[in-house]
Amino acid sequence: MITHPEKVMFPEDGITKGELAAYYESIAPVMLPHIRLRPVTMERYPAGIGKKGFMQKDVSKGFPDWLERVEVPKKDGTVHHPLVRDTRSLLWLANQNCITAHVWVSRAPKVYQPDICVFDLDPSIDDPVMLRAATLQLRDFLAELGLPAWVKTSGSKAYHIAVPLDGKAGFGDVARFANRVATVLVKRDPENLTLEFSKADRGRRILVDTGRNSYSATVAAAYTVRAKPGAPVSAPCTWEEIETGEVGPQSFK
Repeated sequence: MITHPEKVMFPEDGITKGELAAYYESIAPVMLPHIRLRPVTMERYPAGIGKKGFMQKDVSKGFPDWLERVEVPKKDGTVHHPLVRDTRSLLWLANQNCITAHVWVSRAPKVYQPDICVFDLDPSIDDPVMLRAATLQLRDFLAELGLPAWVKTSGSKAYHIAVPLDGKAGFGDVARFANRVATVLVKRDPENLTLEFSKADRGRRILVDTGRNSYSATVAAAYTVRAKPGAPVSAPCTWEEIETGEVGPQSFK
């Protein structure tokens, strides 16, 4: 049951908590395979996106007995992340005023072995043509390495490119691989791509961000809503849609 379904979560658009929950219920059949058993960090907005929200990793109190959790180490303790296995648990997140579910690149119980490697292209300027070219460069380089990849919109400024893994390697190996790929990509196109995290040092270049592949790092889940006007969704798309420019980072709403 969704409490206070009339609460307005997106004031500019009039989208309510009930409508947000209804979206998650309808999208569950295609979203669950992506999010199932991944440790979740909830991006919560108790008063809607017009007021400041907060990130919540730990669920130690106030959760139903049936909600699955996973305990993972952190500095000076542990964290109990919620896990989504079914529609009921997805709707529980929505009822906590969680607009965006951020997830690990690994799944319980094998939380130390990622099953995807994620590249996040972070543009410094609004240049759709430049961003599209960089995204396709990354795809083509991965193809040179014999690696298939799929792509999704971030629902924010860029695209996320994911390489499926067999789940045998640890975070360290996956992170090192991602960094090597990014390094080669930047060497090939230093005018448009960079590894500089400082925005002041990037200029107009796109950051090839590989930080999503570290232990406890997260990425916006596939089909999750982003806390931005218009309620854009981070959704998988086809490479053809990227090539033609038909789909941009916030096309799905």
